[in-house]
Amino acid sequence: MKVILDTCTFLWLALEPDRLSPRARSLFDDRTTEPHLSMVSVLEIALKYRAGKLPLPLEPSDWIPSRRSFFHLIEIPLTEAVIFRSGELSSDHDDPFDRLLAATAMEAGATILSPDPQLSLLGASRIW
Repeated sequence: MKVILDTCTFLWLALEPDRLSPRARSLFDDRTTEPHLSMVSVLEIALKYRAGKLPLPLEPSDWIPSRRSFFHLIEIPLTEAVIFRSGELSSDHDDPFDRLLAATAMEAGATILSPDPQLSLLGASRIW
């Protein structure tokens, strides 16, 4: 199964693994799961870190690649198709990062691993 980690899921995996749902933990133990990290989440983390809203053990430029490597997460780029699709999603949910993550999942044929039901309302397949 191809899954894209929501930003909070990535942060919890790396910093607070007890916050992951049992289903999320089982997906990481399943060898058929292909876990992905979107560059949308990398952007969100970098911006929140810079604004002082997200403390991290290291600078994002060092910490994110080390965690991505440690957890064997596959990088998903932010593409023009994702940007356009995010603007076409029908929902009143205006969080740009959620819209981009939902569009990324749709474009990649993936499921988002997230506790956030708003992603489902945007039309993305989501599990938690």
